[in-house]
Amino acid sequence: MKQWRLYPLLALLVVLAMVLAACPAPAPAQEAAPAQEAAPTAAEAAATEAPAAEASAAETAAGGSVVKVYTSWPLQGPMLPEGDSMKKAVDLALKHYLDKNGGGPAGLTVEIVNLDDASPTTGSWDGTIEAENAQKCVNDADCMVYFGTYNSGAAKISMPITNRAGIAQITPANTYPGLTHAWDQGEPEIYRPSGKVNYFRTNAADDVQGWAGASWAKCLGYDTVYLLDDRQLYGKGVVDAFIQQAEKVGIEIVGRDGVESSDIDFRSLLTKIKAANPALVYGGFVIDSGGPQVIQQMGSLGLFDQGIKFMGPDGLVNPALVEQVGGADVANENVLLTFPGLAPSQLTSEAGKKFFDDFIADYGMEPSPWSTYAYQAMQVILDSVERAGKADRGAILDAMAGLDNFEGVTGVFGFNENGDPTVSAMGGNIVRDGEIQYVGAISPDMVDAGTCDAAMP
Repeated sequence: MKQWRLYPLLALLVVLAMVLAACPAPAPAQEAAPAQEAAPTAAEAAATEAPAAEASAAETAAGGSVVKVYTSWPLQGPMLPEGDSMKKAVDLALKHYLDKNGGGPAGLTVEIVNLDDASPTTGSWDGTIEAENAQKCVNDADCMVYFGTYNSGAAKISMPITNRAGIAQITPANTYPGLTHAWDQGEPEIYRPSGKVNYFRTNAADDVQGWAGASWAKCLGYDTVYLLDDRQLYGKGVVDAFIQQAEKVGIEIVGRDGVESSDIDFRSLLTKIKAANPALVYGGFVIDSGGPQVIQQMGSLGLFDQGIKFMGPDGLVNPALVEQVGGADVANENVLLTFPGLAPSQLTSEAGKKFFDDFIADYGMEPSPWSTYAYQAMQVILDSVERAGKADRGAILDAMAGLDNFEGVTGVFGFNENGDPTVSAMGGNIVRDGEIQYVGAISPDMVDAGTCDAAMP
């Protein structure tokens, strides 16, 4: 009976063989990184993710029946009114398209995925969160368009990520010039590692806004100016542009300072500015980077009583501004604002009027200023998907790049080779009766062209 005694041994050998087959060989040890190289931040790591991984995701992002559009801008903190209004405008644009066409573009289902790129701690945009948002889109095979950002500094983070993945990115509000055309060293090529343009905007950029602001200031008789900025990409950039035009039209710059966006007490700085007695303080701020505090303290320290006015760019054109500066008594007739486009109430096209009226009917409130361009950018996205004819990142990107003679809510336009609109508008505004009110069209050449009367408060 020796053969029966062998069966337990054979069974044991079979089990051992199965166990060994199921266990993979250990991976070879990874070579340690050089000690002198510092670990990248989370935002930098995401922005420089291996192109191969992104290409793999892009290869699978074709041929489905669903087109996801990922939005990314602040949806909390001081930006909540603007961010929520832009979100509503995007939803309304999709609703209008579906009602008109009886279905999605090219028979596809469009889904909007709303992401917040603001920090719960600060309420302001955060680079790490923005990088994570862009990577979420890249990693989702159904994500065909990245719709963001609001802050130009945030776009600087996400653009290389979407560019490597071959995903179209369109902004509802970015205005920094260097994102699309030559401005600072290496721009815009540093945001386009693939060498292909994948980023677009339908509004004007800050070079035009800063130049127009300086020309408008000259038209209004302000011959001296003190400049402030929040040291961020957007704020510093628009002030730099203002300086270029101020020198051309003969405005004397009596001082310039940069402030941290976390500061709230500007009394010492404003006391110095008061002593310099400029006709105008021009501030490159957004709603959450110190602008409201500067305006409020200009009022409390008597600068407005002294006749000094404040002018700022579109980052302060926000429904919350008047309340945040201390109310209408502080801001009325003292605060001038430029905007690189048309506010919803200024739209004259049939589509523009429908957007404005339906927004009020559906949401019980007027759309915020940047909602015009959130709505219009969504129009471009839907048109690009329709012309691409399929859920394919490359085809949709090519369709968007080829936009020409498109009738949006602001008028007919296309994209140039840099992704900028071929036609854009610029407006001047003043705080009056507790509201930001449109004054008229402004432009960089309004002084030379003799069109100052078109934008006199």
